[in-house]
Amino acid sequence: MAWVLASFPEVSGSSSAAVVEAVATVLITSRFMDSNNSLLLKRVVNIKAIVTPLWKEEAQKQLQSQINEIDSRLQQLEMQGQRMMVELQKQGETQPSNTAIQQQIGDVQNRLNQDKSKLLQQKNQNLQQLQQVQTLDLEAEVDQGKVESFFNVAVGDNLVRKLQVEILIKDGVIQEIRGEL
Repeated sequence: MAWVLASFPEVSGSSSAAVVEAVATVLITSRFMDSNNSLLLKRVVNIKAIVTPLWKEEAQKQLQSQINEIDSRLQQLEMQGQRMMVELQKQGETQPSNTAIQQQIGDVQNRLNQDKSKLLQQKNQNLQQLQQVQTLDLEAEVDQGKVESFFNVAVGDNLVRKLQVEILIKDGVIQEIRGEL
């Protein structure tokens, strides 16, 4: 165990839990190394899509669905706000001199306005994206998302090139894998 502590000077004199963690790290790291002194690492792989009529249709449907969901949430928020305001106003009528109720009414209105503003902001972003999708040229490449993958590196490899990998898809089918695997 002395070689482990020498490899991790920050653990020397630490608790047994820290030593166990250091040993586990060494074991896990060595597990991902093979006999050729290569190392298994994880990277982010960019996914790009080629714009097709099908892709545009799917993207528009998804954005429209999100817009509809936001509209529904706005309606629910409005109804909840009206109910809360009516209830607070009833309490205010029975206790007209109670300033705490007036404060609550103001707080509820502020909170409703904040929530409504956030939802309207999201809706505007989705509407802008919908407009952008409609104006995209066919066969253009657009970012679709990211996934993670594992890859091997060894002495002499160009790490930067191995990290720069992307997958190009067209209607869900891989067309090209770019970069150094």
